[in-house]
Amino acid sequence: MTLAEQQQYRLGVTYVALSALAWSTSGLFVRTIHADLMTILFCRGIVTGFGVFALFFYIERGNGWRIIRSMRWPSLAATVFSTTAMIGGIGSIYYTSIADAMVIYATVPFVTAGVAYVFIRERPSATTLVASVVALGGVLVMLSGESAGDGSWLGKGLAVIMTLAVAGLAVIMRQHRDVPMLPAMALSAWLCSFVTFWFASPSMVSGHDLGLIVAFGLVQSAMGLSLYTFGSRLIPAADATLLTALEVPLTPLWAWMFLAELPSRATLVGGPIVLAALFGHILLEVRRNRVKEPVQVH
Repeated sequence: MTLAEQQQYRLGVTYVALSALAWSTSGLFVRTIHADLMTILFCRGIVTGFGVFALFFYIERGNGWRIIRSMRWPSLAATVFSTTAMIGGIGSIYYTSIADAMVIYATVPFVTAGVAYVFIRERPSATTLVASVVALGGVLVMLSGESAGDGSWLGKGLAVIMTLAVAGLAVIMRQHRDVPMLPAMALSAWLCSFVTFWFASPSMVSGHDLGLIVAFGLVQSAMGLSLYTFGSRLIPAADATLLTALEVPLTPLWAWMFLAELPSRATLVGGPIVLAALFGHILLEVRRNRVKEPVQVH
């Protein structure tokens, strides 16, 4: 690897790691904003949509409108899946513990493998199947614990919906690699606002909450996606997947450090099992897909 390639790789790693850091702040924002869920989703969607569209037109310059006009059903399907993931993801954190929501979300690589097999006949590897069974066992251990409250099971159900939606989005993007990601993500944010508008009360949002919602949309969502977009072009896909998986342990970590939100005992047992399956699987994929550098003889 040349010096220029090393610098490019380090820059890509930095960007993608920062994107995971940005995404991991979702729990802090949801917990510190006092507005109701639908109002948060409505206002955040508007801000995120503008932020992502601004990035898209900055990257594409004069080609932006041509790309948008060329969008077909795969882009629309990606938009719907992304909207569902947004509502399910924020809703799961709103109604259940952050740790529970993220443990369920950590199974998304394995759910994606299952969805890909069913719909596009992409066979999962043996390591994926083993890791999937281990991760499922961890989730079952977590779910065996007592519910933390009346809304806990609703939150866990929304986390399952988020996971399925992200898996569907991943399969669409995998099968149709020409799908423009950024406009689909921006449209999904605005679709989220449209869906939740009928139940939201934006006029009741305080100035404090409005500032946090704007930061939520720009820092956690738009900036996270922007950093990932730039960084993922500079490093192998397996490495990017490993780095973005850092969101899973970081999100409940911030909640514990800054909000004193402790996971349940069942989650403390089942969560590490899921994380071990997740990171073990990704590390094996990274090693398998790593291209060995030729040995230079001086």
